[in-house]
Amino acid sequence: MTTKIDTSNPLNKMLTKEQKNNYRSELFCHLDGIVVPPVAYALYQKGVLDYIEDKGSIVLSNLVSTYKANSGYLNTALRVLCAQGWLEKEDIEEGKEVRYFVNEKSSFAFSCIPLYEDVVELMHFSSRFSIRKFELEPFKKLNRIFDKYKENYGIQFSSNEKEAAIQKQMLRHIEGAVCGPTIVALGMGGMFHKYFMEASFRADEFHKEVESFGKILDFFAFLGWFDKKNETYSFTPKGLFFSKRATAYGVTVSYIPMFRKMNELLWGKGDVLWDIPPKSEEIHVDRSMNVWGSGGAHSTYFKKVDELIVDIFNRPIEDQPKGIVDMGCGNGAFLEHIFDVIEQRTLRGKHLDDHPLFLVGADYNKAAIRVTRANLIQADVWAKVMWGDIGRPDLLAKDLESNYGIDLGNLLNIRTFLDHNRIWEDPALENVKDSFTSTGAFAFRGKRLTPSEVEANLYEHFTKWAPYLEKFGLIVIELHTIDPSLTSQNLGRTAATAYDATH
Repeated sequence: MTTKIDTSNPLNKMLTKEQKNNYRSELFCHLDGIVVPPVAYALYQKGVLDYIEDKGSIVLSNLVSTYKANSGYLNTALRVLCAQGWLEKEDIEEGKEVRYFVNEKSSFAFSCIPLYEDVVELMHFSSRFSIRKFELEPFKKLNRIFDKYKENYGIQFSSNEKEAAIQKQMLRHIEGAVCGPTIVALGMGGMFHKYFMEASFRADEFHKEVESFGKILDFFAFLGWFDKKNETYSFTPKGLFFSKRATAYGVTVSYIPMFRKMNELLWGKGDVLWDIPPKSEEIHVDRSMNVWGSGGAHSTYFKKVDELIVDIFNRPIEDQPKGIVDMGCGNGAFLEHIFDVIEQRTLRGKHLDDHPLFLVGADYNKAAIRVTRANLIQADVWAKVMWGDIGRPDLLAKDLESNYGIDLGNLLNIRTFLDHNRIWEDPALENVKDSFTSTGAFAFRGKRLTPSEVEANLYEHFTKWAPYLEKFGLIVIELHTIDPSLTSQNLGRTAATAYDATH
């Protein structure tokens, strides 16, 4: 018997490899659109870009002195423009100083930065409203931006190919600045459920402000995500591509509270993000959203570690770890997945009654701990969920031993997207070398960190973990991408910048 595929259903329409590559490029440009507009516009307003263009080349310390800036955040902000191709950077004096200089794109790109004004204002205006909901006042501002965007913001595209590419790049940024938070709100609100994906739907099925919400759906239809017939919408293959990757927007969008403080970070109190009462909620990130986004990104890499997990837990029982510790457990999805793999596909899974698997989910953030505990209980996975600091393995080892009688060294250590996100500690001087390989920009509370210091800190970080990894080693997933097929030119851009600016 042959089953006939319903090709009228967009779920069954396959995208070509070229289409997928194009959509991935759009997605990354969308993420840049969360970061670049507030950064570039702050530099533009202050006159920094005109100053650099006039000088042609200038060292960072001169800019810091001229504009009374926080060197670390100013360096990170300028590095963002380098990532866009609008500026060049050179580390000098063994990385102790940085020189920035213009290129053939700089002048035209700088002249176009006022295009970002609307989305930067929207970013600040939306702070008064819940990012989880679609409220009427932000709707109005969104609609005005939608209308301008549909007319390409009045841009007359340059006949110069490189200039036209910059104009299109900035329009894509604007698209990302409005689409990114919207996609996340829709994703967290349930719009990308199969109920909506597999059948046509109306605006009133999702939101009470039917007219305003319909305009959002109309905008996505304009972008090619939905087909609209009468008052009903249905996903297109392009819409399905992006909706299935909604969590890929979550981490970058979660840092919008930080980007709203761009002027303070650059020209004001460098440690403003830390100026909060003890044990209070973070103000630089929407942590629940961050956990939601990073949890979705993790799923892409589950299959990459499955073969390692299967190999380890197929060894003779006496040669296996007593369990697993997931440092920075996020929403617990990774632990749940690992447990399922071990239970269903390994020798250990057949002997769990006699040799139970000791699972630990540790996280620095209380919101993540709450989410992990609730998710693992719902999944009927037995695990200990506890506080832990990636930079203090000694504390984790002590807590495990005193509370549960477990040696951290007898567990397989796993982590995803975490080692970059530790609290900064100054490295010992003897570990700071003149040579370095990093081309990134790093900051801590406004202070610039040199690449050599960051590499020395990383060395010391793993040295702290070494005593606990002698038996079973460490599995680390540390890649800022949403798809393993992405090329190196797309790595370490937007997401890395968001982290660098706060840690």
